[in-house]
Amino acid sequence: MIAFELHERIIANKDWATLLFIFCVGIIATNKSISAVRFNEFVRLAYSNKYTKMYRDSSNLMSGFTVSMFVLQLISLSFFILLVLNQFGKVATKTDYIAYIQIFTFLSVFILSKFLIEKIIATAFKMEEFNEQFNLLKVNYRAYFGLILIPINILLFYNSFDSNIFFWILLIALFAINIATYLVTLKLYQNLVMRKIFYFILYLCTLEIAPYYFIYNWFTKN
Repeated sequence: MIAFELHERIIANKDWATLLFIFCVGIIATNKSISAVRFNEFVRLAYSNKYTKMYRDSSNLMSGFTVSMFVLQLISLSFFILLVLNQFGKVATKTDYIAYIQIFTFLSVFILSKFLIEKIIATAFKMEEFNEQFNLLKVNYRAYFGLILIPINILLFYNSFDSNIFFWILLIALFAINIATYLVTLKLYQNLVMRKIFYFILYLCTLEIAPYYFIYNWFTKN
């Protein structure tokens, strides 16, 4: 007599991720439709600085285009962090939407807290205009990386990769974009930075280097 043993089939719920990807595509399509010229210059940001020159005014920091691309960056980067944590065994499954919500919340609070602290320090050193333009540059370059991450996230989410090399390459790319932002800032505001060199060093140490150092320590020790 042949014995049959039934096993429960566990089906990962990927619907929430699919809806998230559709929402991101919707943001991109809306921006391309409403601000076609601006969007076309934005997608050339990797090899052209025309976008940063055209929209360098600090008022663009709170424009609909910038805010929507910032939201896109948060969604995309949070998802990528979930995939990285899953790849390195920190999260059990990449379909864990609770973990994604926690990552998204932490990242949002972290970035917005940094933004408020930067505003306070910039006001104390009378560098509000420089701080707003510097934040605009950071948002632009990081949003661009977030845009690139969307198809990569889709590829990584619906497929399995045994090797960690691809993930390390993307993490190094993210680090390189941060460095590029500082180099572009130094080039555009060289005279102002040199006059306020103490503020710039204080900013780099307290708000850029230190937080990422602590996050790296937590990641490697847990």
